[in-house]
Amino acid sequence: MAFFKKNLRSFSMLIIIVSMILGCESNFKEVQKNDYSEFVPSGDADNVNLKYTDSGKIKSILISPKMYDYANVEFPFTEFPKGVDVTIYDNKGKKTFIRSNYAISYKQTNIIDLQGKVKITSEAGQMLETEQLYFDQQNQWFYTEKKFKLTDAKGGSTGQGIDFSKDFNTVNSQRIEGEVESSE
Repeated sequence: MAFFKKNLRSFSMLIIIVSMILGCESNFKEVQKNDYSEFVPSGDADNVNLKYTDSGKIKSILISPKMYDYANVEFPFTEFPKGVDVTIYDNKGKKTFIRSNYAISYKQTNIIDLQGKVKITSEAGQMLETEQLYFDQQNQWFYTEKKFKLTDAKGGSTGQGIDFSKDFNTVNSQRIEGEVESSE
């Protein structure tokens, strides 16, 4: 009987020690979780249809199946992981259509980064295709250093590196191949 009591005390002490060790480990993991900050959007929307107006006139329409708003981070941005379809209107009501597989808009710089099969078409029939294109909202200016294909009623050209106004009235290219007709 004395042997049984001695082993019971040892067994009880072993259970208490193991419980304390496991309890401390679990508590440490909880402390680690509290120190971890997740990168989550402050807003999440499906089937977005945004209309931007100025002085009662529609300036642009953005349609996207998914939007994440990261307004709560140090450098705020809005992400469109499933792409965008955008229509931009000029002062005369002429439209420019933009489509891409992915887009991200940076709020502090007013720059939009369009990626993946980017296609811009003007109402006059001009079309630009590339894999990545930036849009400076403040200056209403597009630019890329990637390869592009530019097509209009007079023909087409390809090249690498281009910048142009949203209505295609001013186009500057770096390296271009193909026929280009100039009014100069």
